Amino acid sequence: MSERKLGPGTLAVHAGQESPDPTTGSRVVPIYQTSSYVFKSTEHAANLFALKEFGNIYSRIMNPTNDVFERRIAALEGGSSWTARQKQKSID
Repeated sequence: MSERKLGPGTLAVHAGQESPDPTTGSRVVPIYQTSSYVFKSTEHAANLFALKEFGNIYSRIMNPTNDVFERRIAALEGGSSWTARQKQKSID
């Protein structure tokens, strides 16, 4: 059986979140309002900062909501990954 190709509308809504949120069962991506995360151990923290292990370090660098967004854009563009950036403007 061949794999069904999803259209851009389906990808825009569902890509990056292949299953509902495990905690709430929500189909919509939750917004995590946090700035920092707890590490299991100092070794776990070291592995995350050395990029030897995937996970959340600090929300400006990586967080679950951005992860889904980046995977969704990559799927829409036909890429394997994507990185979101934020441009900050100061008001003089």
